[in-house]
Amino acid sequence: MQDLKENCRLALVQAAPVMFDKAASLKKALLWIEKSAAQGAELVVFPELFLPGYPFGMTFGFKVGSRDENGRKDWKLYYDNSVVCPGPETDALGAAAKKHGIYLSIGVSERDDTTGTLYNTNIMFTPDGALASVHRKLKPTGAERFVWGDANRGYFPTIDSPWGPLGSLICWENYMPLARAALYQRGVNIFIAPNTNDVDSWINTARHIGLEGRCYFINADMYFTRADYPRDQLHCGEEIDRLPEIVCRGGSCIVDPFGEFLTEPVWDREELIVADLDLGKAAAAKMEFDPCGHYARPDVLELNICDK
Repeated sequence: MQDLKENCRLALVQAAPVMFDKAASLKKALLWIEKSAAQGAELVVFPELFLPGYPFGMTFGFKVGSRDENGRKDWKLYYDNSVVCPGPETDALGAAAKKHGIYLSIGVSERDDTTGTLYNTNIMFTPDGALASVHRKLKPTGAERFVWGDANRGYFPTIDSPWGPLGSLICWENYMPLARAALYQRGVNIFIAPNTNDVDSWINTARHIGLEGRCYFINADMYFTRADYPRDQLHCGEEIDRLPEIVCRGGSCIVDPFGEFLTEPVWDREELIVADLDLGKAAAAKMEFDPCGHYARPDVLELNICDK
C-alpha cells in the first residue's frame, strides 16, 4: 500500500449518449474526455452502455413464444451500432487515452462478430492507449436478456494502476455478494460501477459498497430523456411515447471508503463531476475492517473464481 500513489483526480461523466448511434456517441465521449483532461483528470469514468445508449423501455418485440418483426428491425439497428472490441471505436478511445495520458473506463454494447451475440460490456484503457480490460456483464437483468448474453470469459478483470487494481461491476452485478467479494479479493481501492439505476435505494447500495469494501465507489449513472431516442428511425415508437420525459435521472456520485459522499448525487442534468480521491483513506479504513484480509476467515469461507 505504501508504494501506491495516494491521490487520484477522477472525472465522472454523467451525460446522455446519442441513442442508437455509435459514431455520434463516440464523438460525444471524445468531447467529454477533452473536458475531463482540461480539468486535470487522471482517470475518466463513463456510465453503462454509453455507446450506443441504454434502450430503456423497449421490448424489441419479444413475447413468450414469439417475436415481432418490427421489434427485430429495431434490434438490428441496435446491433449495427454496437461496438466490436477491438475495433475502430476502441482504437479512437485508446488514442484519446494516450493523447491525454489518462486511464479510461466506458460502457459499451459489445458485438461479438464471430457469434453475433451482444454483451453489456465495460472496457478500460491505460495511458499508453491499450485496451486493457473487457468486462462482460455476468447476468443481464430481467428483460435485458432479450438483448445481451451472459458473460462467457475473462471474469472480474482488473488493470494495474498507480492506485492499485482498477475493476468494475456493471449495474445489478453490484447486488451479487460474491461478485463484490471477487473485486475486494483482487485489491481494488477504486471500485467502478457503471449503471443505469436512478432509484434512491441504489444510492444506499453505493454507500454500503464503499463501506463494505473500504474503497472508493464510483457510481457512474446516466442522464437521458425521451427526446434522445431516434423516434423517426424506430419501428416500435409507441413504446418510446409511453416513457416519461426524463427516462433516467442520473444520480452519479462518489462514495469514500467510510461510506460517506465525497460528491453528492447529481440528478436531472448532464454534469462533469471532478474530485480528488485520497487513497490514503482507503488504507486507513482497513484498520478495523478488511473484508478479504484480517477480517476474513479463509478457513471457514472461501471464494473460488472460474477464470477462462
